Amino acid sequence: MTDPKKYPIEVRPLADEDGGGWLATFPDLPGCMGDGETPEQAIADGYAAAQAWLDVAAEAGDPIPAPSTGGESGKFVARVPRSLHTRLAARAEQEGVSMNTLVVSMLSEGVGSRARR
Repeated sequence: MTDPKKYPIEVRPLADEDGGGWLATFPDLPGCMGDGETPEQAIADGYAAAQAWLDVAAEAGDPIPAPSTGGESGKFVARVPRSLHTRLAARAEQEGVSMNTLVVSMLSEGVGSRARR
């Protein structure tokens, strides 16, 4: 079984005229998307949609694309104060997500709110 979390995910805010909230899409999986009131909800819904997309493709015998690398890795390393790291780790545990998912959603939310201004 293919792990949907290996596929790149793009998260962006939706305009109010499109219902608001957030949209998560998978460039490698045509038509696969999820949405939610928050970036975290959109990511969770997106991964559920990606798993369903992959399951249906496998059941139908359709080709399943390999996860792309997207050219650049999308990875960066940031050194943060211990106190911030501790707060992020606690928040991620409280929300039941990885610290990486939490930080990605927080960055997405911040970039989205700046873009709307």
